Parts: sequence; C-alpha cells; structure tokens
Amino acid sequence: MNRAGIIDTHAHLDDKKFRQDIQNVLKRAAEAGVTRIITMGNDFTASRHACILAEQHPEIYAAVGIHPHEAKEVVPRTLEGLRILAGNSSKVLAWGEIGLDYHYDFSPRDCQQDVFRKQLEIAAELELPVVIHDRDAHEDVLSILKDFTGLKAVIIHCFSGDLAIAEECLNRGYYLGIGGTLTYPKNNKLRDVVKNVSLKHLLLETDCPYLAPQPWRGKRNEPAFMTAVLEEIARLKEMPEEEIAKATTANAQKAFWDE
Repeated sequence: MNRAGIIDTHAHLDDKKFRQDIQNVLKRAAEAGVTRIITMGNDFTASRHACILAEQHPEIYAAVGIHPHEAKEVVPRTLEGLRILAGNSSKVLAWGEIGLDYHYDFSPRDCQQDVFRKQLEIAAELELPVVIHDRDAHEDVLSILKDFTGLKAVIIHCFSGDLAIAEECLNRGYYLGIGGTLTYPKNNKLRDVVKNVSLKHLLLETDCPYLAPQPWRGKRNEPAFMTAVLEEIARLKEMPEEEIAKATTANAQKAFWDE
C-alpha cells in the first residue's frame, strides 16, 4: 500500500524525549510515508524550539502558542514574542496549541479564557489557522470560537466530543484531529464519530510523544506510529487505506498550506 505523503498535523518534537534520536525518528517517519510534521508550541520556549526544528529539517513545520496549562504565566510580552516568532519564520503555519483545559485546571478558568481569546485575536490578525486544545471544556471552547468567525481554519486537536459536538464543529467548517486514542479499546465514542462524519473534515495526528496507538500504548509515541490511526479509520469507514491517506493529506494541505 502506498501511504506516501501523509501528514502528522500535531506533534511535540521539541520534547526532551526526542533530543537524543530525532534523526532516527524522522527516518522512521519517512519510511512509514509521513512526509510532513507540524510541531506545536506549548509556551514561548517550546514555540521557539519548534521554529528552530522547522528551520533545521525540511519536513518539519511549526506552530506557536500558549497551552491552557501555561495561561497563568502569560504576560503581554509573551504574546508579543510569539507574534515576532510567527512573523520571522516562513515555516510557522499555525497558532497553537491553544484553548481550554477544565480537566486539570492548572490555570484558573477565567485566565485560560482570557489568554485563549487574546491568541485567537492574534491568529485572526496574522491569518493563521488555530489548533485547539479542548479537554472537558466543549461548551466554552465552542462558545468562544463562535465569536471569531474570520479564522483561517480551526483544528480541534485530539477530538474528544460526541457525535453531536462533532456535527456542530463540522457545520462550522472545523477540522477534527484524530490520533492514537481512536485505537484504544474503550474509546467507542470516538469510533462512532469517525465512522459517521465526513472524511473531508478529518486530519491525522500523533500528539507524540504522548498518546501512542494501542500497539505501542504506554511507550513514546512518534510520527511513524500514525499509520495505526490511518488503518483504524480505514477499517471504520470500510474504505481502502490509500483513500484515507489521500483524503486526510488533502485536508491538511487545505487547512495549513492553502494547497
């Protein structure tokens, strides 16, 4: 089967777990057919490292942003620094990952919401797609996003809602990021979503080094493992893997590259 050209739309290659063997990780990714990887920012330091990696490796692209866990640390110069990073590199494709996390509440919710809104404003101004972190915060995430109708593209990373929430996202033209959690035996809710929504709204992702697919669960995730996600989508939709690869790659090209 020819999987050449699939895109990992959400990775954290700046993570220290990749420091010693990034070249081998990228080699295995290429062998698995992964030709482009977008690595995310969680804070200013991670965003800067994402940009550095993108400049060093032709297959890596970057996003910059503040994760909701880090919202309480944000001061005005933080966001201005990210704006400068985004403007200084042609390989910054998106603003993320940003959003709300009501599961851990590492930052106060009002602070998370404020930082989320400020980043959406910048992304809209810079005409960058946004990559959204939404954990146990579906209602507030969708409510805030509704105020920003001019965003270039919206990607709901590691989608965890039910079919009704998925349909609301699709009605707004959002993309759903699908990763290793799709393969977990108990995740019937996500399998129901993937089986029933249009393929034209789905993106492949790993969130590596986190959330490795079932065959590698508990181990360090990496872009090469994304093929397990592709295979599961193909099984659920009863379609050839080649068609899933082609469609999700086209979706990513449209969302991030305007291709």
